[in-house]
Amino acid sequence: MSKKPIAWVVDSTAFISDTLAAHPDVHVVPLTIHFGQEQYADGIELTSDQLYDRIRNAQEFPKTSQPAAGEFAKLYEKISENYEAILAVHVSAKLSGTLSSSKSGAEIAEVHMECVDSLSLSTGITKLVERGLDLQESGMKLEDIANELRNQVKNFRNYILIGNLNQLYKGGRMSSVQFYLGSLLQVKPIIQITAEGELKALDKVRSQKKALTYLVDKAVDAFTNDGVRSIDLMQGNIPEQAEELKNLIQAKVPDLEVRIGEISSVLAVHAGEGTLAILWYTPSK
Repeated sequence: MSKKPIAWVVDSTAFISDTLAAHPDVHVVPLTIHFGQEQYADGIELTSDQLYDRIRNAQEFPKTSQPAAGEFAKLYEKISENYEAILAVHVSAKLSGTLSSSKSGAEIAEVHMECVDSLSLSTGITKLVERGLDLQESGMKLEDIANELRNQVKNFRNYILIGNLNQLYKGGRMSSVQFYLGSLLQVKPIIQITAEGELKALDKVRSQKKALTYLVDKAVDAFTNDGVRSIDLMQGNIPEQAEELKNLIQAKVPDLEVRIGEISSVLAVHAGEGTLAILWYTPSK
C-alpha cells in the first residue's frame, strides 16, 4: 500500500478546532501538567473543570513540561510507517522546549520532517495548520508549504488579558515587584506574544469594563485598517464573558467573524482562570 504524503503534528498548546480534531492526518502531542508528584497529559487526563478545581485548591503551584524527545521519536517512527513525511507546527521556541524535543525526536527516528516555529500558541498554531492543509489540498509540496507557513508567522497579532496575576507570578512570568504593584492597584495586565515569539507586558487597565473596551478597539482596528475578516477569541473558563466580548465586537463590526474557543490546560496553568485573548493573522499585503 502506498504511503500518504504528509502527517501533520501539533502540540497541545494549539487550539484543537473541529477541523483539526476530525482530520485523519493531524496528530496532537500532549504536554504534561505536574501537581507535585502527580502528572497528567494535557487535554487527555484532565478536563478543564477538573484542572481549574485542582488549581484553586492545590497546595503547590502546578508546573508544565514539554514531551521528551523519545516520545516524539516513538510517534514519528509509527507515523513513518504510513506517511512519506511529517510537517510539525509548534508553540514558540521562546516559550517552550517542545520544538527542540520534536526536532531531536525526528533525528532519532530518522524521518523526513519540516518543523515550523509558530512564534505563537493556541489559534496561532491552529490557523497555520488549517492554512497548510489547504495548500496541501491545492497540490503544494512539503517544503513549499513549510516556507509559506514560516512566511505567514509574521502576520500574527494578539492581545491577552491575563485572568490571574497570581498564576502568572508563580509560573515565573512576572517579577515580584510587578505582582505586588499589580495586586495593589487592581491592575489588569494586557500581554502580547511579540514578533520574536516572546511574552511581553503591553498595557494595563484598571477595570474589567476598560479591559473589554481595549480588546474591542483592537478588533475594530484590525477589521477597519488591516482588512481582517475573522478573529479567534479564547477564554479561560469564562464563556459568558467571552460571549459578551464577542457581542460588543460585532455590535461595532457586524461583518467580523468571531470564533470562540477555550485556552488549553497548559495555557490555563500560566495565564489563569478568567483569561481572555483575541488573536488573528493579518492578510498579506
